[in-house]
Amino acid sequence: MIVYIHIPFCHRICPYCSFYKHTPGGTDQQAFIKAVIEEASRASADHHLADITTLYLGGGTPSMLSPSHLTELFEGLHDALPLENTHITLEANPATFGVSKAKLFKELGVNRVSLGIQSFAAPVLKTLGREHTPEEAAEAVQILKQAGLEEVNIDLMFSVPGQTIEHWQHSLDQAISLNPDHISAYNLTYEEDTPFFDKLRHHEDQDINADMFSLADEKLIDAGFLHYETSNYARPGKESRHNLAYWKGEDYLGLGPSAVSTVAANRWTNLPDTARYIQAIATLGHAKSDQEIISPEAFRTERIALLLRTTKGLPECYLSDSPDGSAEQLIANKLAKIEDQHLRLINNGPMLVDAIAAELL
Repeated sequence: MIVYIHIPFCHRICPYCSFYKHTPGGTDQQAFIKAVIEEASRASADHHLADITTLYLGGGTPSMLSPSHLTELFEGLHDALPLENTHITLEANPATFGVSKAKLFKELGVNRVSLGIQSFAAPVLKTLGREHTPEEAAEAVQILKQAGLEEVNIDLMFSVPGQTIEHWQHSLDQAISLNPDHISAYNLTYEEDTPFFDKLRHHEDQDINADMFSLADEKLIDAGFLHYETSNYARPGKESRHNLAYWKGEDYLGLGPSAVSTVAANRWTNLPDTARYIQAIATLGHAKSDQEIISPEAFRTERIALLLRTTKGLPECYLSDSPDGSAEQLIANKLAKIEDQHLRLINNGPMLVDAIAAELL
């Protein structure tokens, strides 16, 4: 089993982000932490959790929690969940921690910090509404390394409006020079219910997307990173354990407002409202809202969409219900190949992964 905890608080709201989040405002953060711990405790008992392989704290901005709140949260989680052998990732914003808090991450048992840097070019950071500078971002990586964190990931984003190929090359070069264990290079997507969707979605240029994707692939592989998923590159042995579990279709528990869980083909989503979430945990013992049973057809669709993104590829057994000739056409067009009984995307295939997945359904 893997566990995700959603911490919805942000100092400011980035215009491209579609995840549930809000500024702390009048939220009682201690009540929130107590609710998460209570939900974790009940989930552990309900699902008879004996072992959790990974725990991922995302958001929002988990690193903006105060040292006392972080300590209370982690102490409560260790009491509620079997975390003795768990690999723990914490998402962080470079503007929300310094030396002392980085040391606290280490003391609390965090193994991996995922830094939402997005760019090392000041104009791009301004467009994205990020509150850190390129210099603060670079310093954050060094602080984490000096604090003894085992693994550091850098998130980067390309195809941002106004971002030039020179901006992107500079960000890649800077990230590589900091020698992280992992780099995620994401193509900006325009999500509904975000300011970017209405204002900037017409700026998307597929040719620029392809050029930036290719540049990242070339530079990161040349720097010794393994390209193990469409948007993810890792030093050997430093792949994201949590994400790998998602892509393989393992069961997962989501705790906190808006978090999603899937256990034994049952899927549910927690209330996407922090105040209502806290109240529901206190009165009902859970915050489930939408619930559904994942059909075999829906499970197959998800597996195709996710496994095609990995370098290992899609097991051939998933192709039996695909339209006749669809896989063969991909191979003929040199977008894929069969290797070790898996369909692997090659050449320009990874850049077209979403369209290819749709063809195979």
